[in-house]
Amino acid sequence: MTERVEAVVIGAGVVGLACARALARAGVDVLILERHADIGTETSARNSEVIHAGIYYPQDSLKARLCVQGREALYQFCRQYGVAHQRCGKLIVATSAAQQQRLADIQQRAAANGVDDLQLLTAAEAQQLEPAVQCSAALLSPSTGIVDSHELMLALLGDAERHGAVLALNAPVLAGAADADGLRLSVGGDAPMQLQADMVVNAAGLGAVALAASLAGMPAAAVPEAWLAKGNYFALSGRSPFARLIYPVPEAGGLGVHLTLDLAGQARFGPDVEWLQEINYDVDPQRGRDFYAAIRRYWPGLPDDSLQPAYAGIRPKIAGPGAADADFQIQGTAVHGVPGLVNLFGIESPGLTSCLAIAAAVNAALGLAVAD
Repeated sequence: MTERVEAVVIGAGVVGLACARALARAGVDVLILERHADIGTETSARNSEVIHAGIYYPQDSLKARLCVQGREALYQFCRQYGVAHQRCGKLIVATSAAQQQRLADIQQRAAANGVDDLQLLTAAEAQQLEPAVQCSAALLSPSTGIVDSHELMLALLGDAERHGAVLALNAPVLAGAADADGLRLSVGGDAPMQLQADMVVNAAGLGAVALAASLAGMPAAAVPEAWLAKGNYFALSGRSPFARLIYPVPEAGGLGVHLTLDLAGQARFGPDVEWLQEINYDVDPQRGRDFYAAIRRYWPGLPDDSLQPAYAGIRPKIAGPGAADADFQIQGTAVHGVPGLVNLFGIESPGLTSCLAIAAAVNAALGLAVAD
């Protein structure tokens, strides 16, 4: 027997839950399908929990626009729903004359993205804020912050459920197809079911590309190639001397080994980047040896043997090694021709920051109102 449902969201990470909430608040009956036994156990549970300001992304990209929009929406959501967070700020530090010249470029790009609160600091001014830091100059980003990602997901789920959404755990999508009546999904797990849906949001994160490729009627040319980029993170033993996040001037291929904090003040450093063929969250302790020199460029006081393996996260990239970073893809009917289907591809950082803005864009792609 096939059950009829108005909308299905596949994936109960932070983005999927935000999409389910937005759909439910627009008056749509929503079923959330999560293949694991709990919400947010992949990318959403293995990230730095940073609320990004929107500084580095190319002008007019979805990443830039949705990060800036999503950041303020996220701060407002956290205040309204009591989600633990802190607008702690971030220093981007230059440690050479060449890097110092690049701070102005970063400030200019940020302003083009609508981030107009960056403050250029001298070395002395930066050290007044963070005495342990060593730099020749710095940019202060007061809009950068941190959030408890698990509390955020629980709050998104709770509000979605208050508006009628239903969550099904241990419910992997095994197959699907588009037909004249909508989208048909075959769901396995503890309670196998056949679903007919008017709308489907593919927010499957690391599995989004494979899921789209498995849908009969989805043109292969519209499905990008998936890449797995693993970031390894190490935690500082003992108390951090920093109250803010510390980022070096970006290097080719990434943002360098930066310092982030959790809400308890625990300092974490990373990432390095490791390209994978299959998902693996193990952190090799030996990889931490290369972190010391990078960190000591801006924190020379880092003690020997003070870094311990913390966690690894994997980004669902759609551009491989050596390629320029790809933008978010919020792929609707105009691209792939399948009515009622929205695929979310390449939703890596700043996906958490942008989750509410991404959800609003999904509603718009489906022709739905964007509810507050």
